[in-house]
Amino acid sequence: MQSYFIQSGAGQTTLEKREVAVPEPGSGQLLLRLRAAGLNRGEFIAAHGLTKPGAAKPAGGEGAGEIVKLGAGVAGFAPGERVMGRCPGAFAEYALMDVREAVAIPARLSWEEAASIPLTFMVVHDMLIAQGRLAAGEWLLVTGISSGVGVAALQTAKALGAKVIGTSGSADKLERLKAAGLDLGICTRAADFRDAVMAATNGTGANLIVNNVGGSVFAECVRALAFQGRLATVGYVDGVLKAEIDIEALHAKRLTLFGVSNKLRSPGQRAESARGFGADILPAIADGRIRPLIDRVYGFDELPAAKAYMESNAHLGKIVLRVRGA
Repeated sequence: MQSYFIQSGAGQTTLEKREVAVPEPGSGQLLLRLRAAGLNRGEFIAAHGLTKPGAAKPAGGEGAGEIVKLGAGVAGFAPGERVMGRCPGAFAEYALMDVREAVAIPARLSWEEAASIPLTFMVVHDMLIAQGRLAAGEWLLVTGISSGVGVAALQTAKALGAKVIGTSGSADKLERLKAAGLDLGICTRAADFRDAVMAATNGTGANLIVNNVGGSVFAECVRALAFQGRLATVGYVDGVLKAEIDIEALHAKRLTLFGVSNKLRSPGQRAESARGFGADILPAIADGRIRPLIDRVYGFDELPAAKAYMESNAHLGKIVLRVRGA
């Protein structure tokens, strides 16, 4: 079978397509015939540390496909079923998936839609629900809202009954996101949005902020938080990995600062987030209240072009790779 490998070095990541053997499922694993796989920016940014320097490793982190074979001890699934989930090495014709992270695909979803969901919406569940405790009527601010995670956060927050402010350097993207329920778009890439957030929230600030941008806007996010506000750090596309913390604001406003990453989580912890997503967000996807927003779909041989398009920051929502035969 054909599979893409990724390697990190000299501050960038590169892709290589290889011919490798079809893997055999081990205990608790499913072998999938992949039909589509989602692209995630963090995998391609060397500074995120998801792709460590050294030997190349299979690329891709989420996918959707048909079960071909069950590993020992697997129950509740059968060959031929459609499933989606986190899937190491998903940019390939076949890949293995931990059965604890496999989610049955709702009938209304295409392969491409299903492949765009797992990592993105499980991260959103972590930062909005599990850690962020976002409630109906609260204000959510998302920096860099046009990303896959940003759009999914907007869609989920609206399903929860929250109000959403988003920042983006593109006025066109912000205008297009009004159809998804964006209450206020702030066209900026700079750390200058606190006053607009305060004006929109009658001076109270945002209850929860999702920072997709990084250290360059971290201090501004703290300034824009409400009393007992929560700040989620999920990405740093700006490459700025350090920022000052206003200790007085942290103390006086009783703020909560937390990270959102799967890098160091155990398989059991990742499985727990999959169960949470299944209980709290999947029903809204299954009945159509949340519909994944896909910007472009690329063919299997076009993954390098898909990566370049993602790195150009031109997309709105998710970019998906269609695997051969889908």
